[in-house]
Order: sequence, then structure tokens, then C-alpha cells
Amino acid sequence: QVQLVESGGGLVQPGGSLRLSCAASGSISGYAMGWYRQAPGKQRELVAGIGTAGSINYADSVKGRFTISRDNAKNTVYLQMNSLKPGDTAVYYCNRRPPSNAYWGQGTQVTVSS
Repeated sequence: QVQLVESGGGLVQPGGSLRLSCAASGSISGYAMGWYRQAPGKQRELVAGIGTAGSINYADSVKGRFTISRDNAKNTVYLQMNSLKPGDTAVYYCNRRPPSNAYWGQGTQVTVSS
């Protein structure tokens, strides 16, 4: 069964950038993938999704600032986050789209603070 491991989070000042990676232990080429985030006290939400042929969608709150991409040869999905805001603070997860409870991992913490 495919395992997903997120990395790249950290503490960054407002306006800064981070690049998150989601490394899969097996092939992801046949699956739409997405990045999700969950802040304390809030529901988990879809941040960005990418289809098997490259179709992309973003949450309105991140459109124009975040870029999702995938490298099927590396079994990896990326999320480039620019112009970060305090409201982006959350634990970021990757998963299939639609998500499966079997694939939620530890996530990676993103904290945007001055």
C-alpha cells in the first residue's frame, strides 16, 4: 500500500516562501492528488488539487500565491507557497483526491509569523 510522507514545512515570516514535498512510496501516476491543510479548531480543507493529466484547481484563498505540481517519475507532489500569510498557518497534508482515510500521514507544520 502506498505511503505518503510530507516535508518542507517550517517557520517563515509573512511574505516568505516554502516548498512542500509529498513523497509516495509507490506510483501515483494513476491518481489525482491534492494538498490539504488543517488549522487548530478548523476543519481540514482542500488547498490545491492536480489531476492525472495536469488539471489543477486551487482554493480561492491561495489562488495566485500557491502552485501545485507533480513529478510522476519521482512519485512526488509539490506545493510551492509564496507570499505566505499568517492565515496559512496549519498542518499540511497530501492525499489522493478525493482523499482516503487510509493515506493521511503525519503532515508538515507551516507556521507564518513575524
